[in-house]
Amino acid sequence: MADFGGDDTEAFRGEARTWLEANFPEALKANPAAQMAAAMGGKESPEAKLWRERMGERGWGTPTWPAEYGGGGLSRPQARVLAEEMARIGARNPIGGMGVMMFGPTLIEYGTEELKRQHLPGIIKGEVRWCQGYSEPGSGSDLASLQTRAEDKGDHYRVNGQKIWTSGANLADWCFCLVRTDTAKKHEGISFLLINMRTAGVEVRPILLINGTSPFCETFFTDVVVPKNQLFGPLNGGWTVAKRLLQFERDNISAGLGGGSIGAPVQALTVETAAKDYVGLDETGRLSDTDFRRRVTEHLMEVHSFQLTVRRAADEARSNQGPSAATSIMKYAGAKVAQDRNELIVEALGANGLGWEGEAYSGPELAAVRTWLRSKGNSIEGGTSEINLNVVSKRVLGLPDPK
Repeated sequence: MADFGGDDTEAFRGEARTWLEANFPEALKANPAAQMAAAMGGKESPEAKLWRERMGERGWGTPTWPAEYGGGGLSRPQARVLAEEMARIGARNPIGGMGVMMFGPTLIEYGTEELKRQHLPGIIKGEVRWCQGYSEPGSGSDLASLQTRAEDKGDHYRVNGQKIWTSGANLADWCFCLVRTDTAKKHEGISFLLINMRTAGVEVRPILLINGTSPFCETFFTDVVVPKNQLFGPLNGGWTVAKRLLQFERDNISAGLGGGSIGAPVQALTVETAAKDYVGLDETGRLSDTDFRRRVTEHLMEVHSFQLTVRRAADEARSNQGPSAATSIMKYAGAKVAQDRNELIVEALGANGLGWEGEAYSGPELAAVRTWLRSKGNSIEGGTSEINLNVVSKRVLGLPDPK
């Protein structure tokens, strides 16, 4: 890549435009769902695979990550230009998932050189999928009470225990996992291990959700051998690393929720189209139902305000070396925005919002119902709304613990 230096973003725009026009497969322009197949765990078409490989080789799936590990090495202004040029031709980033959203940024910040060299290239090229081993059946909101045990066996750890709500574990190649290495202490007895999901003793059972999908899993570890070089962060110092990763997680989830991308199919209806097509317009071109019109307007105002706030928070995070506890505010607000959006869409559909399957309903109508049901989990995943409010209370507002 040419060295533009400084903020010569317009010079970079020309390079980005030329490369995208030469490398973005024409067949994907009218099929946004196919472009994101790999990132979403779906079946990849030959064109989608080619697009992922080209973006991964260029490093532009992770545009601001260090070039020495295969990332794009772009400045923030250049990354924004790249996003603008991709949007201009209808191109979506085919590389994502938990490796990009959560583990990769944490690895860049806390990882040893050996672990960075081993794990970053696969994430950057979209070749390796990751899942998160945090919550346990008895340790959800009180995560630090986790009991999955890693025993020191000389040259390796032997892991036994269970995780739950492990998103995408049935598709994952690796798991970043919290384990207990000291039973005498709570927070100070937790370590952070990287576990190959193909290792003997790892068992994954998908959990069927109310919307008919199984994005979450139960994960069981029975005498799983983990080499000691897969310890991420200090022994018994995993809690600090885990909290940092949660900040990256909430930052990315909140942005996705506000934009409607978490759990929503690409073909899903928007509030505006559902209201106009199903509620109807009066002679002045406004929604005929005045109360619904008011609530839709309030929601759209809230969405716009939320997106602007997310953008401002992201800029502040970059200048302050990453996201802060304020991500809990954004996660809480993003969950509410997403749930309100899906409630309004289903309400607008009326009787068409009662469908589960069958030819009597269109694809977008069925997707809207299932997305509405899926959105019930938005206030639980990535930290419950109650936990996020506690974080805001203590770490943002500085309020004391209740007596």
